[in-house]
Amino acid sequence: MNGYLVPANAKKGTLIFNIFRPIDLIMFGIGAFVSLMLFVVVNSNDTVLILISCLPVAITGLLVVPIPYYHNVLCAIQSIYRFFAERRNYKWRGWCFYEKLDKEKK
Repeated sequence: MNGYLVPANAKKGTLIFNIFRPIDLIMFGIGAFVSLMLFVVVNSNDTVLILISCLPVAITGLLVVPIPYYHNVLCAIQSIYRFFAERRNYKWRGWCFYEKLDKEKK
């Protein structure tokens, strides 16, 4: 037990405000900007239109809010997207036995 132990909050120092990654703040900023533009364009007293105008900032806020002891929802969505979107290319190299024979011949 003489090894060095990494403190539990070691990664927090690399985050903005010790909570957010740069992509989190960029996404929340875009949602806030879109909501602000919708408020300017709508300019109405209708409650439904005001609630619709608030949706972008509410959705992006929920995506970046830190959930204790879990990754935030944005990380989960990014992982799911990468799983389905990235190209998976598996090359067949033959049986291990034949590779071993080739190495022994050389």
